[in-house]
Amino acid sequence: MSVISAILIGLAMGLVFGFALEKSRVFEPGIILGQMQLRNFTMLKVFLSAVATGLVVLAALNGFGFVSLSPKATLYAADVVGGLLLGVGISLAGGCPGTVLVQIGAGYRDAWATLLGGIAGAMTFGYLEPTLHPWISGGPGKLTLNQLVGLPFWPVALAAAALLVVVLVLLERWRPWRGELGADVDGDTSEQIASAPAMRQRPQH
Repeated sequence: MSVISAILIGLAMGLVFGFALEKSRVFEPGIILGQMQLRNFTMLKVFLSAVATGLVVLAALNGFGFVSLSPKATLYAADVVGGLLLGVGISLAGGCPGTVLVQIGAGYRDAWATLLGGIAGAMTFGYLEPTLHPWISGGPGKLTLNQLVGLPFWPVALAAAALLVVVLVLLERWRPWRGELGADVDGDTSEQIASAPAMRQRPQH
């Protein structure tokens, strides 16, 4: 694959990803904070749906030999500490690296501060990584679930995707998305239209 083709494919995937984030409302700070506080599970459902879809696509591509997988090494300290720091940052900023550009496109001016902070943090880690390496390098190396069970990637990926679908169905029955996003998530409701004349006739003080 040429560099131009890789760039075009990346841009197309980014466009689809951004469109899905915007339409699902997962980019909104209130939705993100609600997930972190376990009050709103829209973000979890969207991300689990993306993981399940990705597993099916990867299972097909890898099973037919179109792509080979290159998993990153498992590093306990880096994964745990990095995950905790990322979670704290998401909770404080109401955004994450995957949503900040969508927030900027939607007009959230404070998202610029999140973007600049993320870039500064990445640069800082880049300079400090040689010093931190002894503390964050411990782990079993490249470790995947299909290696643990001794099966090819594609059946394990399809099984994991099916399990995620079951989890998503149970989550949706427990916390329906319309109840979490609000009755007017897809536009004006009949209640809004009916209340419009009364709102116009309300006396001004």
